[in-house]
Amino acid sequence: MPTFQETFLMDLIRIIFAIILPPLGVFLQVGLGLHFWLNILLTICGYIPGIIHAVWIIARR
Repeated sequence: MPTFQETFLMDLIRIIFAIILPPLGVFLQVGLGLHFWLNILLTICGYIPGIIHAVWIIARR
């Protein structure tokens, strides 16, 4: 079972990836599911909506 520090570090890395490249952060969290493809669409429509969606997906866990 991962410790709190390991979990926190992985979430931090995912959020950094979500800011740099939003679909990558979502992919690391949920894989190639609906949220990944939705995030690609949001990122194409606008970078900021893609970031918001990616951070929401990562933080809701």
